[in-house]
Amino acid sequence: MVTMKALQDLDIFVRTVDSGSLSATARLLDLTPAATSAALKRLEAELGVPLFVRSTRSLRLTQEGERFLEQCRPALEALQQASQQLAAGEHGLRGTLRLAAPSDLGRNVLLPWLDAFQDTHPQVDIRLLLSDSRANVYSEPVDAAFRYGKPPDSNLVALSLAASHRRVLCASPAYLQRHGAPATPHELVQHDCVCFMLHDEVHDRWRFSREDGAPEITVRVKSVNVANDGDVVRRWALLGRGIAYKSFFDVADDLAQGRLQALCTDWTTEAVSLFLVMPSRCQLTPLMRSLRDFVVLRTAALAATSGKRS
Repeated sequence: MVTMKALQDLDIFVRTVDSGSLSATARLLDLTPAATSAALKRLEAELGVPLFVRSTRSLRLTQEGERFLEQCRPALEALQQASQQLAAGEHGLRGTLRLAAPSDLGRNVLLPWLDAFQDTHPQVDIRLLLSDSRANVYSEPVDAAFRYGKPPDSNLVALSLAASHRRVLCASPAYLQRHGAPATPHELVQHDCVCFMLHDEVHDRWRFSREDGAPEITVRVKSVNVANDGDVVRRWALLGRGIAYKSFFDVADDLAQGRLQALCTDWTTEAVSLFLVMPSRCQLTPLMRSLRDFVVLRTAALAATSGKRS
């Protein structure tokens, strides 16, 4: 018979493989490192084989561990999903969603959406981590992360939320009154621009194309102000410090209210698809599926009301 303690040990095993660290798994599950290590030793004793090769700096699977993982992961995911579906059917959606998101998207778009989601599902709690540095969904205490652009790691589960979403070139009326509007992206070199920076890399090369088949162009802009926080870049644009190249969702309300104006609208801007990313399908619970469906509807409605494509 499989006990709850044995299921917890299996969960610890899979999470340790995903995170690559006992301490990271302990943080994720709110356990002590000693308790996490004890669970793995208990599982190894039960199976009669070592699952990991341990050293002071690394942790890797043995051949037996790799074979066990192939059988263990899908079985554990099936058990967890069955339990969650049963609970959802009896009591409605409940549980905690631990989410990460970019700062601008989180503050200005997701926050009211998550509030509305909780109004519909009052037994749901939310833990929200906002940062423009991409959350490591393997080691950080999150179930899923909202990300612009499909992640390069093919092992991650990436659910599309807005497949053809794009950036928008924009500036405040105050800036345009002082400096005028660029007629084409080529004229951006004559303007002040506010830029986003990630890991010391300034995103000052902005890409544009035309539907008439002309080659794509990349314009290196003059970045007068640079920040590693997307919301700060947006605020600088609102203050008239320069032209910004933002995700449309992040500035949709500013555009609708006239606080910012879209520029060079006859050019096609860079695509920035929005995804919900998680380390495995184990996190794709009925609650997470419901949130995904809710956000998909909201992104589509936001795009439709503004005349943009999602």
